[in-house]
Amino acid sequence: MYDRTTWIVLALCGALLAGNLYYSGKQQQHLREQEARERALRQSETATPAATPDAATPDVATPETTAGLTVETPPPAEESLVFLENDRIAFTLTNLGGGVKHAELKDEFQVGSRTERVRINRFGSGPVGALARQSGAALDATTYAYLPGESVDGRKAVYIARLPSGLVAKKIFTLADGTDAGAPYLLDLEIALENAAGDSLDLADWSVFLGEASPLYQAEWPQQTGFFHREGGDIHFTDGGTFKGGWFSSAKSVVHTGESILEFAGVTNQFFATVLQPAEAAVTSLWARSSQVSIGDAQKPVTSVRAGLRFPARELRPADQTTLRYRLFIGPKHNPMLRKMENRWGEGWGDVMQYGWFGFVSRPLNWLLNSYHHLLDSIAKNWSWGLAIILLTITVRFIIWPLHAKSTHTMKRMAKLKPEMDKLREKYPNDPNKLNTEMMGLYRKFGINPLGGCLPMFIQIPVFFGFYRMLQYAVELRGQRFLWVDDLSQPDTVWHLAGIPLNLLPIVMAITSFLQIKMTPMTGDKLQQRIILLMPLMFFFFCYNFASALALYWTTQNLFSIGQTWLMGRMPEPELKPRKGAGKSWVQRMAERQAELEKQRREGGMRNVTPDAKKKRPPRTGGG
Repeated sequence: MYDRTTWIVLALCGALLAGNLYYSGKQQQHLREQEARERALRQSETATPAATPDAATPDVATPETTAGLTVETPPPAEESLVFLENDRIAFTLTNLGGGVKHAELKDEFQVGSRTERVRINRFGSGPVGALARQSGAALDATTYAYLPGESVDGRKAVYIARLPSGLVAKKIFTLADGTDAGAPYLLDLEIALENAAGDSLDLADWSVFLGEASPLYQAEWPQQTGFFHREGGDIHFTDGGTFKGGWFSSAKSVVHTGESILEFAGVTNQFFATVLQPAEAAVTSLWARSSQVSIGDAQKPVTSVRAGLRFPARELRPADQTTLRYRLFIGPKHNPMLRKMENRWGEGWGDVMQYGWFGFVSRPLNWLLNSYHHLLDSIAKNWSWGLAIILLTITVRFIIWPLHAKSTHTMKRMAKLKPEMDKLREKYPNDPNKLNTEMMGLYRKFGINPLGGCLPMFIQIPVFFGFYRMLQYAVELRGQRFLWVDDLSQPDTVWHLAGIPLNLLPIVMAITSFLQIKMTPMTGDKLQQRIILLMPLMFFFFCYNFASALALYWTTQNLFSIGQTWLMGRMPEPELKPRKGAGKSWVQRMAERQAELEKQRREGGMRNVTPDAKKKRPPRTGGG
């Protein structure tokens, strides 16, 4: 049986090997990105030929890209709104800045309300699609002219304006057609630009505003709100706490990403996101800022994050024109929908879910949860999501049943070995090396793996965190009822006691956790056992204000484990018999040899060959 030192050495070797493979892959990815960046730079330099005042007007496919870049009528002096909508969402566009002022989701409501709809970009300093300079310090507030002749009521809106810099911008917002996944939440955005100034302009000085994201309710975790971008096949999320700084960083007013080929970028909170996807890959960067906003009557402000995507670097000489096209998504982070969008709108949409390292567990769990809901929806429509969580929990517990059974079996055998272990501790109270050697020998003699009780539990950790992340970002659970729970995405507060919310499910979770521990064979010393008994109390305070869906999952798991432990308790007790031919392992023999050498050294039985101990040579006498 391996001792602790051997396991540490093996773990370090594995970590070094994994690190080598990881950084080798990163280096290859960096080289590929560098090559792609150079190709994009060459393309951007040659994509649009420079025009001169004497040059002929270039041929174009549609009149919107050229003929409409002259502002013929003065824009109105006050705000006017235009609405583009379908059965899922209503986009409200404004002429002040020429963009989406906000978007209302028709099937999603504010926390605690059945009438007030969720509004995205509600705290925005400007409309989504507005232009910005100087890293978003000030958004363009130019009043745009609405072109009704080129627009289509409810489907398409066209705006045009001449900015103070001399740049003429024409924006075309069009609702996406078709029944493809995510289409109801998509807008095609086309930005046609013309330099009407006397000097050249660098488009890299401008960016398109992505809007803002803020928590939906006061208790939403601030780490769930932030901005993100995808490059090189990986998504990178930065939460709003970055702007406040920390132990190793100072507070920031603005955060920049490095220049690279960005596949898309956006802002997000726990359940909803705004994503801007360029139609053509180009080298660009992202900026982000934060502000403090108040939700309702709450006195404590929360962090709102806004961001902008820079235009690709390109010189726009006087009278030059160029057109940039984007795909704008404003909608819920619904995992099945985002996964299907990858088949139509490109890769990476599923990564917007922010599942993180445990995505390989969260994704199939979310698929199974939705499958169970569809199955149960016709049977118990009002409680279908709660029943789906229970059924999913039971399914997972059945899958990991062998691991739990193995762990329980090993812990029972170790509990029977406890008297022998106590004798060894009394025999070698001051010799930890010898005690460890004898304990390893005892385990080997009876064929017990000391990690057999813990290792199966460690394997279950990714399942738990994957389940937790999946429920944390499941927008499907918003507003769904179950038993006394009004919203599975919120704590199940039944009433308030002296201003403190009373959440029932976490209480049931703590009680069932304590019962489960009491039914499980206890190993270790008394201190370790007390710590284990205190764990339900620790998790109770930790999870008290979590979503009731998570407490429902944990309670169901505890009840299943109690039943499983009771059933295994009815089975015959495992026998503790010495294993035939259980000789000493190489590690055990080396440990015994080391202990023997240490004993000889203490007793003075070994020859001391240190320089200080050598006898002094007597002085020579005579002539020799």
